[in-house]
Amino acid sequence: MTIKDLEPKELWGNFYKLTRCPRPSKHEEVVREFLVNWAKEHKIDCRVDKVGNIIMSKPATKGMENVCPVVLQAHMDMVPQARAGKEHDFLKDPIETKIVDGWVYACDTTLGADDGLGVAAAMAVLESKTIKHGPLEVLITTDEETGMTGAFGLKKGELKGKYLLNLDSETEGELYVGCAGGVDATMTIPYATEAAPKDYCAMRLTIGGLKGGHSGMEINSGRANANKIMFRMLRWVADCGIRLINVEGGSLRNAIPRDATCTFAMPKAHMDCIMAEFEKVAGWVKKEIATVDPDFFAKWEKVRMTPKVMTEADTQKIINLVMVAPNGVQRMSTDMEDLVETSLNLAKMHTNGKNFYIQALLRSSVDTAKDALAERLVCLAELSGGKCQLTGAYPGWKPNMQSGLLKSMKATYKKLYKKEPKVVAIHAGLECGLLGGKYPEMEMISFGPTLNSPHSPDERANIESSQKFFDYLVAALEAMPVEK
Repeated sequence: MTIKDLEPKELWGNFYKLTRCPRPSKHEEVVREFLVNWAKEHKIDCRVDKVGNIIMSKPATKGMENVCPVVLQAHMDMVPQARAGKEHDFLKDPIETKIVDGWVYACDTTLGADDGLGVAAAMAVLESKTIKHGPLEVLITTDEETGMTGAFGLKKGELKGKYLLNLDSETEGELYVGCAGGVDATMTIPYATEAAPKDYCAMRLTIGGLKGGHSGMEINSGRANANKIMFRMLRWVADCGIRLINVEGGSLRNAIPRDATCTFAMPKAHMDCIMAEFEKVAGWVKKEIATVDPDFFAKWEKVRMTPKVMTEADTQKIINLVMVAPNGVQRMSTDMEDLVETSLNLAKMHTNGKNFYIQALLRSSVDTAKDALAERLVCLAELSGGKCQLTGAYPGWKPNMQSGLLKSMKATYKKLYKKEPKVVAIHAGLECGLLGGKYPEMEMISFGPTLNSPHSPDERANIESSQKFFDYLVAALEAMPVEK
C-alpha cells in the first residue's frame, strides 16, 4: 500500500503530488508552478501576488450563495531536514514515504505534512463537485517556515472572506484560537585569531543522535539542544588551554538543533586528560536525557591542525557566552494550563574566521515578555563585545472566545463526533497573527490532523486523524452561518 491508496483519496492523492515537488522554504518555485498549472487544469481562478502567495477562488455551490465567505489558508513550503548520513537534495529530490502502524513517515527526511496536508485538503475542496460551501477563497502562502514572508507581504484587500480556516495545526480534535508572537535574534561576536602554537594538535567534537523537533510545539518536551551540549563539554575542559577553530551547529531557526560540530586545538600534553573529561561529561549527559533523547552520542577524532586558531581569551569568551545564554522554556502561562508563554531556541551557531554567529528564535504570547527576553540577548552580545540584531518580529494572535466562527465550528465538531473539541492556544507561531493584523474584522480558527515531530526526520502524520480532519473540514464548510 502507498499513500495514494489511503482514504480519503482526494486528500492523500493531492498530498502525494506535493511530495513530488521540491519545496523547501525560500525555494518554492517548483511547487508554485505546479499549483498554478493544477488550478488551470481544474479551471479554478488563480493568481500569484508580488511576494509569491497563491490565491484561488471558487463560487458558492448552488443554494449556498448567502453563506459567509470563507478563506482556507495553508503554506506551500516545508522544513528540509534529513537524518545524518541520508543523501537527499531538497532542491531536486521528491519526498519518499512509507506507512508504519497507522502513520505516514518519510524515509529519513521531514515529511512535509506541515503544511502539505493543509494544502492538499484545500485542493480537494477546490476540485470537488460534491462538497457544499459558500463563496470560497484559498490562500497558499510562501516561506512560512523561515520568516512568514508570504503573510508579511500579503496586501490588505486581497481577500474578501469573513472567516478564515487555517489548516496548519497539528492535533486533531483541537481548535486553536490564539498563538505566540516571535522575533529572530542574530548575535554577532567578533573574535581574533593567531598562529597555532607548535605543541598543539586539533580535534573535532561531534554531537548527534538527538530528536530535535519543532521549536514551538516541542520546546517543552525536554529534548536536548546539540549546541548547548557541545559547549557544555567544551566548558569542562576550557581551562586546559583549548582554542576554538570553527563551529557549526543546528540548521534552522525554528528547529531544535539535533547536530553540532566544532574543531578545536589543544596542547598535545593534555590530550589524554581532555578525552577522559569528554567521556565523563558525555556519560552525564546521556543519563540526563536518556528518556527523551536515547540515541544521543558524542564522538571526537583527531584531525589535521590548521595554521590559525582563535585566541585563548576569545575562546573563553565564546564558551562562556553560550553557557549562560538562555534556551528553552522561560515561563509557562499563568492563564492557560500547560501552555508555554515564553521560550527561546538557540538554533544555529557558526564561525567564519572573523565572527561567531548565534541565530535564535524567541516566542511569547506576551509581547512585553518577548521584548524583555530579546533585550537579554542584546545585553549578552554587548557584554561579549558584539551586537545582536532583532528582525522579523511578528505579532501573536489574541483569542476571541466570542467568535461566531468558533461557535459554529464547536457545534459542527460535536454533531460529527459526539464530543466537544478542545479549544486552545498554541505556543508555535501561526500566520493568523499577521493575517489578523491586516484583516482585523476577519474571524479565524486553526485546526489540522495529528502530526508528530514536525521539523525533524521523525515527522509523521496520523492516518485516522487525517480522515477525521478532512471530514470535519467538509462538514464545517457546509454548516457555515448565513451572512447577515
